Amino acid sequence: MMLRSSFLNSMLSLGLLILIWQLAAVTFNSPVLPSPLLVYKTLAHAIQTHELPHHLGVTLYRLIISFFLAMLIGTAIGILLGRHNSLNQFFDSWLIILLNIPALVTIILCYIWFGLVETAAIFAVVINKIPNVIVTIREGTKNLDEHLMEMTRAYRFGRYKTLRHVILPQLFPYIMAAARTGLALIWKIILVVEMLGRSDGMGYQIHLFFQLFDIPSIMAYTVSFIIVIQLIESMILKPLDKKSQRWK
Repeated sequence: MMLRSSFLNSMLSLGLLILIWQLAAVTFNSPVLPSPLLVYKTLAHAIQTHELPHHLGVTLYRLIISFFLAMLIGTAIGILLGRHNSLNQFFDSWLIILLNIPALVTIILCYIWFGLVETAAIFAVVINKIPNVIVTIREGTKNLDEHLMEMTRAYRFGRYKTLRHVILPQLFPYIMAAARTGLALIWKIILVVEMLGRSDGMGYQIHLFFQLFDIPSIMAYTVSFIIVIQLIESMILKPLDKKSQRWK
């Protein structure tokens, strides 16, 4: 019953948004604001020609690789800094610097240093996301239950057993928070990466449409990617987020 109510509310909210969009398009009657119907037709045509699935697939590939690399590296470093105060104090200034370097600067430097190759594109995305993951996981590690940690030492748990059965269950909510915010951040960075130095992907196509002043195609591609991200959020991240609260 609750799921049905939630779904109904989501559909009503989406319907209201489309209605406002349609009213704005009719009111302004301008080529810079195409109607939802025109965007839908453009989207359908891009799917039929297999142009959209190709570029969307390339971008999702980059997103998945970058996301998992950033989460794995960031989580490991975050736990390390959270458990060792001396290391945290030593590297805290590095972390602040990385957090404040604009993503655009990092992307440009990666392309200059490594060339306009796929590795540079993925590396640029990972570098921009890792500091955010580190900060979130580090704060979670600092809040670990010390009584449980003392118990692991008393029962002589190994490092792997402690990590698996004590640390990670407590960090799971923080990992999910880093994952949900990270997904929103990464796909935005990927579009800039593709716009600046790749010959395929959603960012490349949107940049091409910008040069052609093709507003319906820009909006159609944007809508398609938003749909995919919302599906990932509702079908994967939200269920995992609910699961992350069970340990309490």
